[in-house]
Amino acid sequence: MAAVEERSLSPVADPAPLGLGGFALTTFVLSVHNAGWAPSIIWIGLAIFYGGLAQFLAGMWEFRRNNTFAATAFSTYGAFWLALGTFVLLNDLTKLELAETETSEALGWYLFAFAVFNTYMLFWSTRVNRAVLLVFLTLEITEILLFIGFWAGDAAGEGLVQAGGYVGVATAAAAWYASAAGVVNSQAPTPVLPVGAPMWGVPAASRAESPMPRRTEA
Repeated sequence: MAAVEERSLSPVADPAPLGLGGFALTTFVLSVHNAGWAPSIIWIGLAIFYGGLAQFLAGMWEFRRNNTFAATAFSTYGAFWLALGTFVLLNDLTKLELAETETSEALGWYLFAFAVFNTYMLFWSTRVNRAVLLVFLTLEITEILLFIGFWAGDAAGEGLVQAGGYVGVATAAAAWYASAAGVVNSQAPTPVLPVGAPMWGVPAASRAESPMPRRTEA
């Protein structure tokens, strides 16, 4: 039994920088498309393998580290990208050729549902640190702009989708920073890139090192 307990408590590298990196890069590539700066097709492979599979695995590893917040966030947004990439591929391969209005309405409902999830995660990110809070805050704005834009479906809606692309780029930048902080802070005895203290809750020493630290207090 002692051997089993020792194995269960063995150290595990922080998967948060991987999850944040996968989320950031995939969000960036889709957002530059929504902003009108890049073609569409390039983001699909990233959605399946990096933003999707790699981020989903990061969520599973966060369960191993007993980090409920990060496990829920990474697993959900990994599934988000897997589902979105699959939808686009199936729509193309099966030649469904949905009407543009149907596709826009469907994407609007899809993003609205994830905005609901992101809303309560935004509130709870205030207990993590300022870097993660900024990721969820900019992501919330991005999703709101996009689902309203897709539902509108007219010229004004296209403008909102484009604006969502701009904010999505900012979201990716925030996530990249949090990912970079997690990598470099794990290599140094003291934090190199600050992530900021949580807005409420008792800060622990590890919170300065990881972008999504485990809760160590009761």
